[in-house]
Amino acid sequence: MYFVDSAHFVMGAFLATLWSFTRIFVKTSSGRKRFNVLGALNAVTLELVTVVNDSYINAWSVADLLQKIRNLHPGEKIVLILDNAKYQKCHVVQCAANMLNIHLLYLPAYSPNLNLIERVWKFIRKKSLNCKYYENFDLFKSGIGECISKFKSEYNEELKTLLTWSFQTFPKEDIREKAA
Repeated sequence: MYFVDSAHFVMGAFLATLWSFTRIFVKTSSGRKRFNVLGALNAVTLELVTVVNDSYINAWSVADLLQKIRNLHPGEKIVLILDNAKYQKCHVVQCAANMLNIHLLYLPAYSPNLNLIERVWKFIRKKSLNCKYYENFDLFKSGIGECISKFKSEYNEELKTLLTWSFQTFPKEDIREKAA
């Protein structure tokens, strides 16, 4: 079982917490270059499979990711949990999933709290972008790539506690009680 989503990392200033009595100038890059990462997080082993580019994530990117996952698990049953992005629900992705014998399960609309990989993107932003200045786009991409490469080694213990199967859910309330 894999949780799938994409993240679009924008090269720029990402300040964490900053308190100062004097004005501080923080170096930042100009422009809005984006580094796109389409990822699939194995819910059991916590391995991350990615497809990256600096243009756009589209249906063909998702098809590439499906092929990578199938190559990792030949002959096994695979279930992908995805959000409702148009490029993940289109005909191209549906056909690729059918050909590769991969079952696609879509989350309810507006429920990022149910997608484990959203926690991964937040973790990557915290580790590789907060309060860091990258002089050029290649260093920016390598900073994010380095963070992803440390998942199974340096960040393993942090990720075990972050990527638990505890999901925030909201209790169902009886509408009649509210109306009374």
